Order: sequence, then C-alpha cells, then structure tokens
Amino acid sequence: YKRSRDMVWFLHKPIYLGLCVVQSVLPPGPLTGAIGGRVKFTTTLSPPAKPFVSVSWTFNRVNIITSTTVNITNADHKDRISLNRTTGSLELWNLGLRDQGELLKTYCTSYSPHTANLFTVLLSAATITSPPATLIAGISSTNLTCKAAGNISCIQWIKDGLPLSPSNNIIFSADNRTVYLSPVQDIDNGEYDCLVSNPVSNRTASHNLTVNFGPQNISIDGPLAASTGYRVTLSCSADSIPPATFTWMFNRTETGVNNTLYVIERMEALHIGNYTCTATNNITGLKDSVVYKLRVYPRLTHIS
Repeated sequence: YKRSRDMVWFLHKPIYLGLCVVQSVLPPGPLTGAIGGRVKFTTTLSPPAKPFVSVSWTFNRVNIITSTTVNITNADHKDRISLNRTTGSLELWNLGLRDQGELLKTYCTSYSPHTANLFTVLLSAATITSPPATLIAGISSTNLTCKAAGNISCIQWIKDGLPLSPSNNIIFSADNRTVYLSPVQDIDNGEYDCLVSNPVSNRTASHNLTVNFGPQNISIDGPLAASTGYRVTLSCSADSIPPATFTWMFNRTETGVNNTLYVIERMEALHIGNYTCTATNNITGLKDSVVYKLRVYPRLTHIS
C-alpha cells in the first residue's frame, strides 16, 4: 500500500487464472495397433508461437507422461513412450493388452490450458485352442475355442471355406467363442477358421481337426472274369483315417499279401475262387472285409 497525506492507497497486481477448454486436436478415431507393435497419436495442432508450458497424457484416468521442463513418465510406460513437445503428439510401442483404453491429452500454452478429445486403442489377435486328444468318430467329443486379444464385436466360424452351422452334434456357446462337437463324426475332419472382428480391425485363426474313423465303404476293383494266361490285378480300398492296412485271403486261406493290390501274374484255373480283402484301422481298432468272386473265361474250341 501507499500512504498519501491522510489516505491509504492499495496497489493490486493482476492475477490471471487459466481455464480448461475442450478442443478436438486429434483426428477422428479410434486408433488400432497390434500386440508388440506401435501406435502414434498425431495431433492436428500447429506449433504455437510460444512453447507449451506443459503437455500431459492420461490413460484410463492415470497420468502416463507429463512434460514441462523435463518428462515425467509412468513406470509402466517407461522406455516405450515418446512425446513431441512441439505438437504434443504421442507414440507408444511394445503394445500389450494393458494399453487398451481411453487416452486424454491436456496441453497448456502460455495463456490457457486445453483438453483434447478421447481416443481408444483397439488390439486384436486370434488363436484357436482345442484339448489335445486322439478323436474317434462316434465315440470322442471335443471343442474349439477362439481366443482373441482386444475388443471383440463379432466372431464367425468357417469350416473348409464354408460357414459352420449348428447341427445334431455341433453346438455354439452363447458368446460364439466355443464350438462343441459331441460326438465327433467323420465329416468333422477338416480346417476350421475363426474370424474375429471389431469396427477397425479383423483377425483370422485356423485349426486343423483330425477325427479318426473307419474303415468303411470297403470295396475290391477288378475283372469279373479273366482269361487264362493273362495277368490279373485286384485292388482293395476303404475310407479310413488313418489309412487302413490290408490283408488278403484266397478261399479262406491266408495269402501273405498285405497291401492294397493282389496280383496274379498268370491266370490259371487254380486261381478261380473267392478273394477276401480285410481293412484294419489301428487307431479305431475297427476292421471290415469284402469278398470278390473271380471267374475264368471259358476257353474257345475251334471246330475244323
């Protein structure tokens, strides 16, 4: 104060208070980044005439970095965060699920602070898991679970390139993450794809499912009759996973032939009879047989 004659004068120094103002300084979002990758939040700010007094970024209401004359960084983001003091842009790397959420940016000029709009980081990665087991058609049960990192909007299941639908032995969980197969059938063999998506990204995971079955649909291919003196080949086949092993019998006698083909090098009358092929699946423990009757063409007699 200042005294002048009998009056007292008070001199006041002006005080300026900064007020927060909402201002959009980030492009329309959200942003997305891959786990282990990096993402950059680039502001639309032009470098100010006077440097920012401070720049601060907050993640899920927790401050992760504040920059004034020095940078003060949250321990969880140390060594994986970078801030551009000129524009206020932020870059994160070595991304993980912990980085998923909302970011709030506040910057202060020499005159007043401003608050940036919210942004969301979405991450997505997908895998399909299934219990390790040897599956046998008609006996075993299993499930396929689609696991993803990030916000999931939609999960779709594809089998061998076509949409997978519920059936008598296929049931989907309420959230569509898991497919239950009980019991598994031979037609359940194949490649299963899980398509995970959200508004800004999508990922696909694949899994090959093996169902052991058979043997079934066993058959022998060969001539109904053959001429003597000629080579004859009989071929046995069966649907089976894993591939079946084969044995041959001739007129109920073991032949020692243990493959798909039975070859008669020179057809004679003694080769006429019943040929039995037996297919065996060593995983399912099942076997099946088929009988093939081979005849000989009658020899033509020339009359002079």
